Amino acid sequence: MQEVAYPILTSLVLFPLVAAFGLFFFRGDSAVRIYTLIVSVIELLLSIPLFMGFKLGSAEFQFVERMNWVKQWGIEYYLGTDGISFLMVVLTIAVLPLCVLCSWSYIKTRVKEFHFCLLFMTAACVGVFTSLDLVLFYVFWEAMLIPMYLLIAVWGGPERKYASLKFFLYTLAGSALLLVAIVAFRIAGGTFAIPELMEKTFSFGFQFWAFLALALAFAIKVPMFPFHTWLPAAHVQAPTAGSVILASVLLKMGTYGFLRFNLPLTPAASVYFAPMMIAISVASIIYGGAVALGQNDIKKVIAYSSVSHMGFVTLGIFLFNLHGLEGALFQMLNHGIVTGGLFMMIGAIYERSHSRDIYDNLGLGKYMPAYMGFWGLFALSSFGFPGTNSFVGEILVFIGAFEQNPWIGACLVPGAMIAAAYMLRISLKLAWGRPSSWKGWKDLNLREWTYLAIPAVFVFYIGLAPALTFKVMDASLIKLQNDVHTKSQAVSIDDERPLDMAWNSIKNIVK
Repeated sequence: MQEVAYPILTSLVLFPLVAAFGLFFFRGDSAVRIYTLIVSVIELLLSIPLFMGFKLGSAEFQFVERMNWVKQWGIEYYLGTDGISFLMVVLTIAVLPLCVLCSWSYIKTRVKEFHFCLLFMTAACVGVFTSLDLVLFYVFWEAMLIPMYLLIAVWGGPERKYASLKFFLYTLAGSALLLVAIVAFRIAGGTFAIPELMEKTFSFGFQFWAFLALALAFAIKVPMFPFHTWLPAAHVQAPTAGSVILASVLLKMGTYGFLRFNLPLTPAASVYFAPMMIAISVASIIYGGAVALGQNDIKKVIAYSSVSHMGFVTLGIFLFNLHGLEGALFQMLNHGIVTGGLFMMIGAIYERSHSRDIYDNLGLGKYMPAYMGFWGLFALSSFGFPGTNSFVGEILVFIGAFEQNPWIGACLVPGAMIAAAYMLRISLKLAWGRPSSWKGWKDLNLREWTYLAIPAVFVFYIGLAPALTFKVMDASLIKLQNDVHTKSQAVSIDDERPLDMAWNSIKNIVK
């Protein structure tokens, strides 16, 4: 492991957290917005050493920071990043200034508290993706729940109370299962340190139940069908920045959990449950796309499309081949870029029409050509058009699926076709539909151009030149793939019956 003298990761976690409390020294909404934007830019500058010092082609954890936290319990302050988490850290930091810009004129009440939540959320999310201690990971995992709940409950739409409560209860249920798994790993493995647990081999009976606890916790966060029902309500009711953070960062915590915990810590159980996870992923892809196709609320279309897109990610993960894993991680990054951009565009048009219904926003191509130009780009990327970033991830998942089993690949084809159908349907109506009357809306202003141009650049860059992204992720994914294959074969499944073991454990507890 590469340890560093300068605590880069700590600075990325603590700076937005400390800066969040600095907001309370400012008066005036404009000053708060400018201060938060400056903080977000400084956070990007603080990440430069991370870019410069990251060793391409290394599967080791880098920028490691480790010290005792609660020594008596074996809990450590343990941070580090590898090719899997690096991309998620970068995505989290990059999203913050975009959220500030897209909320500039939309948020008019409790502006200071709103930006406090944005900064607090960023700190918690960076902590989730860099934690190498299970307890520390859980602390950050729970910490992000509070500001996200507030973003929906305080600044959300008319049904914000219902949406925020549903989000909170679903996430809390997943967190309880995650906590059970963490305690179990501490008892069985003797440590909370994730890299040390990765070196251990657990019995299949233990892996069976640990996998189920972890998988349910992460499936709720992704979310996978049928645990998805909280997501459309949360997206529709959340303010624009809340939807962007939810789509770009929070959903990735679930799939990151599969890559960081399920596969390396419970490899035999992951292989055992792979057919079930693949089946659920295919169901998510087709169900999410089919429901999106029938929606007239633009936000609901993109919300249900997220269920479908994240299905591609979970399917790629449980194919256990390199193409599938690469496609999954690419799609995690690409979905954050494209769907974040689409939600920002929905927020921009909502500020003009005060409606998210397709039929209240017809004919924008004639009067707002710049807006529809960006929308067209993100829409094409959303269904994997060649030359865009999503094409790279989607084609890798397809290749991985056909390598594993041609029938799995065949099941993905309807999902891809439905994605094209719902995105083209909504795009054609927005561009060339006949508006009942024109309200004199203006095209994109400079601020909107700025926060839309940034993700647009990465749509083309990753789509046309993905080599650097491959170099970042490949070493870690190859190591993960090899570890899963090696460790899953080292554990005997036939010798243990998990249900019998659970029943015997219950009887022992009763006695």
